[in-house]
Amino acid sequence: MTTTTSRGRRRAPTRMERAAGKAAALQKPRVILALLLLLALTSVMLLDGYLRAEVGGDQRVRTGAGSGDVPEAVLDGGPILTFRGGRATTVSVPDKTIALTFDDGPNPTWTPQVLRILREYDVPGTFFLVGSMVSRYPDIVEDMVQQGDEVGIHTFTHVDLSYQSPARVRREMTQTQLALAGAAGITTTLFRAPYSSETDAIDDYSWPVYKELGQDGYTSVFVDTDSDDWKRPGVSKIVEWATPDDGKGASVLFHDAGGERSQTIKALPVYIKKMKAAGYTFTTISGVLQKQNTAARGASGTAQQQATGATGAPGTTGTTGAAGATGTPGEQPGELPGGAGGTVNRLQAAHREATGVTLYEGKALIAAVTLAEWTVPTLSVGLMIVGVAVMGRFGMMLLLARRHSRQRNRRRFSWGPTVTRPVSVIVPAYNEKECIANTLKSLAKSTHPIEVIVVDDGSTDDTSEIARAAARSLGMTNVRVIRQDNAGKPAALNNGVRNAAHDIVVMMDGDTVFEPEAVHHLVQPFANPKVGAVAGNAKVGNRDTVIGAWQHIEYVMGFNLDRRMYDLLRCMPTIPGAIGAFRRDAVLEVGGMSEDTLAEDTDITIAMHRAGWQVVYQEHARAWTEAPGSLKQLWSQRYRWSYGTMQALWKHRRSLTDKGPSGRFGRVGMPLVVLFQIVTPVFAPLIDVFTVYSMIFIDFRAALLAWLAVLGVQLGCAAYAFRLDREKYRYLLMMPLQQLAYRQMMYLVLIHSCITALTGGRLRWQKLKRTGEVGTPAGASR
Repeated sequence: MTTTTSRGRRRAPTRMERAAGKAAALQKPRVILALLLLLALTSVMLLDGYLRAEVGGDQRVRTGAGSGDVPEAVLDGGPILTFRGGRATTVSVPDKTIALTFDDGPNPTWTPQVLRILREYDVPGTFFLVGSMVSRYPDIVEDMVQQGDEVGIHTFTHVDLSYQSPARVRREMTQTQLALAGAAGITTTLFRAPYSSETDAIDDYSWPVYKELGQDGYTSVFVDTDSDDWKRPGVSKIVEWATPDDGKGASVLFHDAGGERSQTIKALPVYIKKMKAAGYTFTTISGVLQKQNTAARGASGTAQQQATGATGAPGTTGTTGAAGATGTPGEQPGELPGGAGGTVNRLQAAHREATGVTLYEGKALIAAVTLAEWTVPTLSVGLMIVGVAVMGRFGMMLLLARRHSRQRNRRRFSWGPTVTRPVSVIVPAYNEKECIANTLKSLAKSTHPIEVIVVDDGSTDDTSEIARAAARSLGMTNVRVIRQDNAGKPAALNNGVRNAAHDIVVMMDGDTVFEPEAVHHLVQPFANPKVGAVAGNAKVGNRDTVIGAWQHIEYVMGFNLDRRMYDLLRCMPTIPGAIGAFRRDAVLEVGGMSEDTLAEDTDITIAMHRAGWQVVYQEHARAWTEAPGSLKQLWSQRYRWSYGTMQALWKHRRSLTDKGPSGRFGRVGMPLVVLFQIVTPVFAPLIDVFTVYSMIFIDFRAALLAWLAVLGVQLGCAAYAFRLDREKYRYLLMMPLQQLAYRQMMYLVLIHSCITALTGGRLRWQKLKRTGEVGTPAGASR
């Protein structure tokens, strides 16, 4: 990258510009990856919510419709409806025959118990499965098919199809077929609509659905006898209601899911023994159709048809015919092991072996659902931990901040003898032409004796000239301007420390303005010889925009309230670059400002702790800084902060096992920083994601109230922080919007930083665009 000078000549890029160019080239893929992670998390949660659609009792959603369009033969016919040759045909269950059917499964508690009972009594069942449940519990479906039972479709989400568009109907069927393919390697031709009952309940709304599915090759199955077990009337009533009249055959309905099914489990063996004692045989829906086909071929007297027809025994394969198998998604019948007694049975006639794309798409669906099934509970546990940590942090901040305020503001509190000796103020500057004059103007009003050292870090604008001119116009004879080649902020600060004439150095940013009493308040803790560094109170000056107001809330609540807590715990992690003071000898003792990390302020603060120096917070030393004015600049700043913090923590990781002051910070301060500045911000967006998830899929009102409760706690903490800093409460009106937008951005920034750290990326000191709108403290909007 090159830059054109005012004379039209091209010059070589500075070190800063080269580093910025490389960083920009690497940022975009990492940002995209961070966004993809958020999208993947959201998609997984939406999938999980979609799979958890409620399945309840079989009560029709739409009622009162006419049936004038439904043929009388269908309304008065048997429970099995086919459209062979395009003509609606119904089939009845032969006398003394039971087609035992189960709806709403599979369920991990009840379905295995039903399968065990069927296997014990050598009885086949036809299970109409909900696709979302199939995808969640594929192993149960695989066992079901291998046992020789038959499966059909009960839609994917248990919706009343008479309400749905043709596209939604097709989607419900296709998704369930894919779930069956992924779970058991089969598709099916059988279908039972949710909330259906006997054929005489077909109405003008549902009839078009059955016709359309019949044309696609599906066989729709209804009920002759309903056990109504979902009502939980008691075992005797379930058995009584499931018993056909006068030895007639019946398609009998039970449920293996959709609610508490213990009565069904108790009633099923009783029912099977009763019906067998009465001379009944049990078969599947395909078995009924095969018997009907066999009877029809026998009546025609065609020997070849008799030879190829099915015997009607459950678990065997017959011709497709009236079973509606033709034209159905799936391939030809194959063989699977299983069946009662452990023999090898062919697929049920209604089943088709899934191959090719269908099989692979089905397995992909099962894999995605498995991921969701593991991810969402894990995230739920993580959210609970984060919630406890966040609430604990709020409680600890409030308690310690109150104690800190009372301790530091009581009349008799003193750091020691008043510090009156001159100090050196170091102002690192890179292209600060908009701000440097205001910075010097504020320092000219300092009530404490100071010398000012402006270190121009290779600026390409007129920063140095503007600084000298401002000093002359203000009559400041205590200002020195030092120019150096572009080397970064740490090098500029170290240059200023080396040239400082006094034993206390105050560091500030080139876009910051101090209140007149700021330096005086800032240096008073140095009356205590154990104090090596002091953090001041940085405040947002440009707070009249939405982004500025968000950062104002963050500075007052997040930063300054935190610093009160860390001060009492003696593990302050960061002296803000906008306003901080150090003993010059202590800075030199720890090696000066390090270029190893982007967060040189965090780096040197931790180094001071490890060297045994005490670091404190001075709330009355206030400075006004210009916060980023756009989301792009805010992203860049927070990216550098978060990544630099990670670098600093990793650099000083050995403090975890050190003894003395270093070990204290490592075992107290470092875990708190990791928990509150990295872990909880990464997981904090889950509060919003889970709120939306709960609103859509669980309980809208309860989820909203929970979110508002958390917001209320945060507002309470923020209000107390504003009270301590004597700030106006009107900015708190922006807090709900901040929580919705800011959390997501900070999540993406932290993910971006984590990816950069894991991939070994490096950034350099970055320059944000400044406007110079933060003038003197008296003019700052408070």
